[in-house]
Amino acid sequence: PADVTEITAGGPVPAGAVEGRTDFGQPGFGGAAPPAGHGPHRYIFTVFAVDVDKLDVTPENSGAIFGFNLHFHTLARASITGVYENRG
Repeated sequence: PADVTEITAGGPVPAGAVEGRTDFGQPGFGGAAPPAGHGPHRYIFTVFAVDVDKLDVTPENSGAIFGFNLHFHTLARASITGVYENRG
């Protein structure tokens, strides 16, 4: 939703928002969990400004479907990258 300015850590998604499945097959951020000794892993978080009130997606859709919809409706986007290494 356009009026959302923050997402609470560990809290529910804002009313009207749709949270898709991750590579873990579940909604939500699974956390930084690279294998020990595997080197640094990057975690990229991106927010999008879109030209519609709601994308035509459901929680069951894959990341590819979300990306397809975002491709046609993105006005702007911004990303931040975090790096984490599990040295074991």
